[in-house]
Amino acid sequence: MKDCSIKRNIKLSYPFKGGTMMKRIHTFNEIADEYDKHRPSYPDQLFADILAYSGIASDSSILEIGCGTGQATRGLVDLGYDHVTCVELGEHLAAFTQTKFRSYPNVSVIQAPFETWNSEKSGGFALAISGTAFHFVEPQELGYRKVYDLLDNDGSIALFWTVHVPTYDEVSNLIRESYRRHAQQLDDSKNPTLEQIIEKRSALTLANGLFKELEVKRYACHHTYTAEEYIALLNTNSRHRLIPEAIRHELFAEIRGAIEASGDIYHKPQAVVLFLAKRNEFES
Repeated sequence: MKDCSIKRNIKLSYPFKGGTMMKRIHTFNEIADEYDKHRPSYPDQLFADILAYSGIASDSSILEIGCGTGQATRGLVDLGYDHVTCVELGEHLAAFTQTKFRSYPNVSVIQAPFETWNSEKSGGFALAISGTAFHFVEPQELGYRKVYDLLDNDGSIALFWTVHVPTYDEVSNLIRESYRRHAQQLDDSKNPTLEQIIEKRSALTLANGLFKELEVKRYACHHTYTAEEYIALLNTNSRHRLIPEAIRHELFAEIRGAIEASGDIYHKPQAVVLFLAKRNEFES
């Protein structure tokens, strides 16, 4: 179960991390079906806010960077905005999304790294979106520059992320201790705060003056999981999938036990943060 509410116009970004980034990005391609089944969808209000900010027509060309299994694509298509070009690195993910939207002839899925993809519509997109994916574009500065070049003069960007929110109830503390024993790098008490995340992503969005009129919106989401459901969700997370299998098995067994001992119900808050900005047209 889930519930998402909106908090508007918060001056806050998502952290960009290097190192194992390229290893992480390939983990999703291995589990397309599981990812689509277990990952929570984005709040409906987010897509309404994107369309209100961008002001695009229903037949405008939209670029999606890193479509995964098409969860964000679905949010637009369901509102009648189906002229979407999706660029997805993973072969299985691209095939999955192409099949999902086979009855929508205006949705196209291109299997390619965004960094090296050559578009036939340079300067022709009215809106570019990316859901929990744009941080994988490397380097970030060139990613923003490429999006800028692909947008028309009045184009907008809408980049959004699901962000883990640490909690400190009894079950969460037990789970945290399991991470400290088996995978210290996933101890969420060391994570940047939501405000720090938003501050960093805001700076990246406005860097070099490519984009202007930044608006940041934050949506609070609450999910309820059984132990089985929560383990299935964790198994779609890239950082968890990089843990050696034997260690991951022990970690998941402890997490499962902690949730089952608490009535087999785990309440998990999360946040979705949306960054909206307009393409800045420079004077010649």
